[in-house]
Amino acid sequence: MDQYEKVEKIGEGTYGVVYKARNRLTNNMIALKKIRLEREDLGVPSTAIRESFLCQILRGIAYCHSHRVLHRDLKPQNLLIEKHTNTLKLADFGLARAFGIPIGTFTQEVVTLWYRAPEILLGSHLYSTPVDVWSVGCIFAEMVNQQPLFPGESEIDQLRTIFRVLGTPNEETWPGVTSFPHFKSSFTIWPRQDLATVVPTLEPAGIDLLSKMLCWEPGKRIHAREALQHEYLKDLGVVP
Repeated sequence: MDQYEKVEKIGEGTYGVVYKARNRLTNNMIALKKIRLEREDLGVPSTAIRESFLCQILRGIAYCHSHRVLHRDLKPQNLLIEKHTNTLKLADFGLARAFGIPIGTFTQEVVTLWYRAPEILLGSHLYSTPVDVWSVGCIFAEMVNQQPLFPGESEIDQLRTIFRVLGTPNEETWPGVTSFPHFKSSFTIWPRQDLATVVPTLEPAGIDLLSKMLCWEPGKRIHAREALQHEYLKDLGVVP
């Protein structure tokens, strides 16, 4: 890791810290991620393993658009556990998500709790890009309201928080929901609120976009490209 020089911290989340860094050998700017290890005897967190796996999937994939080329390479020698600092460093890791990653079987420990999609909270191990669309919807509403939309304190509380806003799902509003492992018939029945009252300063076009991002059924959530072409974002210009 000596070949990398930290330039500045660019982000910090639940699982670690991301730095902007320079490769001393190539002079390329990269992202350097330090992942916290709470206990050394527990090994590498599943979240870090999953991220490494996704980066390997993206290996060799490039996505070009206007002024940017998104392509990084995960090198095994850059995935190190340092016993003295209890950190896991991941250098030259994926700086962007690829579009169209196929559905796969993963763990439920994904996405910061407040932005976690309901299918994951209900026990699904099969998920794909609609999970990210849900997260973007939560962040969209948070940017407008200047406060989190679903600030749950635990997984079950996160579900309750979502239900209080979007209503408790059933077979009519979400076909197949009762078959999820963590679905309980004893869930409190909450009525759906009007999103226009939940995010009162958002104009109708924005409410329409938000509702399509926060659709119960993953397969019916708006796709990222469709979202960029939505009426609410028309001022951004044409998305190729």
